[in-house]
Amino acid sequence: MKICVVGAGAIGGLVAAKLAAIGQDVSVVVRGPHLAAIREKGLTLQEAGTERTFQVRATDRMAELGQQDLVIIGLKAHQVAGVAADIKGLCGPSTVVVTAQNGIPWWYFYKVGGPHEGTVLESVDPGGIIARNIDVDRVLGSIIYPAADIASPGIIRHVEGDRISLGEVDNSDTERLRSTAKLLRDAGFKVRVSTDLRSELWVKLWGNCTFNPISALTHATLVDLIQFPPTHALVERMMREAQEIGEKLGVRFPVTLDRRIAGAEAVGKHKTSMLQDVETGRPLELDALVGSVLELGRITGVPTPNLTAVHACVALLAKTLGEAKGRLRIERSR
Repeated sequence: MKICVVGAGAIGGLVAAKLAAIGQDVSVVVRGPHLAAIREKGLTLQEAGTERTFQVRATDRMAELGQQDLVIIGLKAHQVAGVAADIKGLCGPSTVVVTAQNGIPWWYFYKVGGPHEGTVLESVDPGGIIARNIDVDRVLGSIIYPAADIASPGIIRHVEGDRISLGEVDNSDTERLRSTAKLLRDAGFKVRVSTDLRSELWVKLWGNCTFNPISALTHATLVDLIQFPPTHALVERMMREAQEIGEKLGVRFPVTLDRRIAGAEAVGKHKTSMLQDVETGRPLELDALVGSVLELGRITGVPTPNLTAVHACVALLAKTLGEAKGRLRIERSR
């Protein structure tokens, strides 16, 4: 099977390496030092005290790769629109596209019926460019739970976790869904086939739209921002706003707010992905994780004063860092 992972950073690289490990024909789309290292030495995976290197085709030009059987989009949400037309070129008549972004996906209002069917979410698909180039009929949605990072260019470190949830956009049970799930299981992931992926997306987003922006502003870890009473209270207010939006859209939350917060607290002194991006100077996933929730709040008529205020502060922080081409990190004074 010809498989292309578009955006083989930490998570995309993990998936690519594990698929290469079972003999699949894997190509990766990357750039910069990561691309140079993979071309020279291969893609290396560190996990469970072992290190293995796999030879994969690496490029920063998708047009070189031709049509694929499976395309996995491992980019961050704000990067997808810029390459949607190139991804279209990877697709043949039966190509399956798996989306693996955090936050509300661009296809959220497709193939579900109801009053919002086909609504384009400007926060994640500005101008509908993704929907025009990536046929939603090709798409399988996913939620990726493992943690990984790029230890150095060309080297992916698998930190922990192996769960993936996979589902059709219309919640149906299909042969391509089952076969893709089997492929990922063969690669070593624990794959859950979901018939209500949107509800599961919201449970993860419930934390991402609160913990991520607060941590980006405060430079606090999960356990610290939860155990500090004022920010704990803010988390609860933001999560209640998000929950009301989700429920107005028919989402079922299978866990309570308190349990969701307790689960995050149990992770300990973990820096959220948004805080890591602030510290390294990478663009923030603000629109997918928070802006999309605000847009859905406007669509459903749900007030979001706490989410809006926090979003405004992080948006200014992102603007300031972007204009300065800078990063922000707290270091121990000497």
